[in-house]
Amino acid sequence: MLGDMEGMMAKLKEAQAKIEETRKRLDQVMVDGEAGNGLVVVTVTANRQIKNLAIDDELLEDKEALEDYLILALNKALEKASKIHEAEMAAAAKGGLPDIPGMDMFK
Repeated sequence: MLGDMEGMMAKLKEAQAKIEETRKRLDQVMVDGEAGNGLVVVTVTANRQIKNLAIDDELLEDKEALEDYLILALNKALEKASKIHEAEMAAAAKGGLPDIPGMDMFK
């Protein structure tokens, strides 16, 4: 029984290391969201951190359109980033987690 616990703890530590490694790698994965045919482009990491925001000069005079396009572009970028993040984190965690009943949150 003690050997089983030690093995499970080792697998948990391995999974934790894989998850941390994946988080660091996802900081380097960039995704864009755009709106208004490229008038607004938002770049975020797969960890959902905004890295760049590009706004075409023609929008600077139309506050309402700018706000709408910003929301659209941010939501698109964050949706893409979330999908990548969730898939990568689930894959990293699933590989190292022991099979514990009720702990199937990454399956």
